[in-house]
Amino acid sequence: MRTEPMAGRRPAGLFVGLCTLDVIQLVDHVPDPDEKLTVRGQVVAAGGPATGAAVAFAHLGGRPRLLTGLGSHPLALGVRADLDALGVRLTDLAADRVQPPAVSSILVTESTGERAVASANATGHRLRAPAGLAELLESCDIAEFDGHHMDLAVEVAHAARAAGRPTLLDGGSWKDGTERLLASTDVAVCSADFHPPGAATPAETLEFLRDHGVTWAAVTAGGAPIVWAGPGGGGLVGVPETRVVDTLGAGDVLHGVLAHHLSGPGPVDGPAFAEALARAAAVASRACASFGTRAWLTAG
Repeated sequence: MRTEPMAGRRPAGLFVGLCTLDVIQLVDHVPDPDEKLTVRGQVVAAGGPATGAAVAFAHLGGRPRLLTGLGSHPLALGVRADLDALGVRLTDLAADRVQPPAVSSILVTESTGERAVASANATGHRLRAPAGLAELLESCDIAEFDGHHMDLAVEVAHAARAAGRPTLLDGGSWKDGTERLLASTDVAVCSADFHPPGAATPAETLEFLRDHGVTWAAVTAGGAPIVWAGPGGGGLVGVPETRVVDTLGAGDVLHGVLAHHLSGPGPVDGPAFAEALARAAAVASRACASFGTRAWLTAG
């Protein structure tokens, strides 16, 4: 891996994981039981960690393909249109499913930027890799996973490793099967909510990831410095201060930007990994300064 794509070439990324219909509402406060309130803003868009990372990757000029399960329900049509407008190519492994796609209901508190999320996620759906997986991997420079649709993620990550493509895990939380996915993971950037068995601190999480074959690893904690480790050492990466308006999707943006900077062949060393993390954190911080990812995209 290296920290910049080849000159004059748009990197290609394969993003594997969750795709939802997000209904995001800006509120003064999270309502109490039986309370009704009028929202201050609303965004309806394609969501999910891998989806958000793919959007950020496209925004930087990359060519992302999203491997997920969406279906043919009318609610899925708006998600498809949104992804198409944002430059994300979709491979739908549940195209014949007529049930509604997973919907995430999200309340963002205006004064703090904190969010409350209720979502069906990938519950009850089992996806397998497409017949043309080898061709998809041949045409990509990096593969990113969010841990949803775990059987699919493990299968694709194993194939990506065999094809010599670097793999990046967005560890938002520990999920059943994560250990199987780590076996084919080169880079893992996890949130403070990612708790492997027996790990209670960032240092223990980094040690766990190293012991399970991950070469480069990091743990984020909102506005606190990112803790990272790799061959020969580790360190801290500062997160720029910003006036937080909306934290939703900040981690997705970070992973999409990081995937863009890690695209391409060649090795990466500690300083280069730290620099890539710093660049990704800077973009993710800017995304937190506006309500909804779409506002960040419009603002550049």
